[in-house]
Amino acid sequence: MTGVELGTDSTITHHWGAEGLPPTPVGVNTKRPYSVWVGHGLLENLGEMAAVVQKPGPAVLVSDKTVAGYYGEKVKASLTQAGFQVLRYTFPPGEKSKNLKRLSHLLERLGNEGFNRGDLIVALGGGVVGDLAGLAAAIYSRGTSYIQLPTTLLAAVDSSVGGKTAVNLNAGKNLVGAVWQPKLVVCDCNTFLTLPRKELASGVAECLKYGVLGDEALFDRLATGFSGPWEDIVIPCLKQKANIVGQDETDDGGRRLLNLGHTAGHAIERLSGYTVGHGEGVGLGMLIMARAAERMGICIPGVANRIEAALKALALPSRCPYTPLQLARLAKQDKKRRGDEITLVLPEKIGHCVLRTVKLVELRSIFALGMEGWSCV
Repeated sequence: MTGVELGTDSTITHHWGAEGLPPTPVGVNTKRPYSVWVGHGLLENLGEMAAVVQKPGPAVLVSDKTVAGYYGEKVKASLTQAGFQVLRYTFPPGEKSKNLKRLSHLLERLGNEGFNRGDLIVALGGGVVGDLAGLAAAIYSRGTSYIQLPTTLLAAVDSSVGGKTAVNLNAGKNLVGAVWQPKLVVCDCNTFLTLPRKELASGVAECLKYGVLGDEALFDRLATGFSGPWEDIVIPCLKQKANIVGQDETDDGGRRLLNLGHTAGHAIERLSGYTVGHGEGVGLGMLIMARAAERMGICIPGVANRIEAALKALALPSRCPYTPLQLARLAKQDKKRRGDEITLVLPEKIGHCVLRTVKLVELRSIFALGMEGWSCV
């Protein structure tokens, strides 16, 4: 593969991929444009790809201990070969590491090592790693370059693209954050092979979200048991997200559509102590919103049944174990809240959703509509 554009003004002249197949780039046209590369065997060539967008120099490779065990040495070796001087930073896996204490520890490490804004942060892992490392990049020296290397399906189609970075507070999920775009995203689909089934299913739920948002054909492919190459799912999701983010980088308008299922989903995650995965929560949140939208006359009949059938086919949760009151109490702390209002994403049909701003006092009754007939209500 020769002369393939990376970002807006650079080229890579190398034949990437362990399988000998060229990766596919998806452009993200934010104020600082960049590309997402999707393929197989890309981590082995990460150093050369990184050197195209960042002059080799000091780099910190941020990862959780599980992912570091699988891919840390491989990525470090590739970066080193390309001329980067690599420092490793690892931490315990899981959502409970996504906090201010861990962020502070990482920032202090960067300061003690003499990092500056001309150096590079490399996020190797799932959404927790990407969010933590991305936020560190956003605020260290008032903005440091970083690269996202998502190793989960969920991170590949969601958190690694679009520049949203954050950590959690006790009061709520992702309440401390910034929008800071990466210089490059490299999605090596081979990393999905090491995912536990629960983690992979959580990523498929996020892919299903893109189907409900704007791609009925994608929804149907997933709902009937997708078995093709992962690129065939990842790339349509990324193109849809890139299009939305390119039109609304700062989340003031249409980008809020990407929050489909998230208001209830985040509440479910927190109530479970994060034993319910993000994608699982989003799937349940979509179902609740679709059932509520049908009862409110916003959504055509049958959409909720299709979503529920898809969740069951994918072995994802299809019943919420919490009450509408419990969800509403936590949802009131959601970062999407504006004063006494919050904007919900409601399906009109598979492939099209709308934004609807409601009063916080309405949340309990809306969740109750979406959970009507369930034993927890």
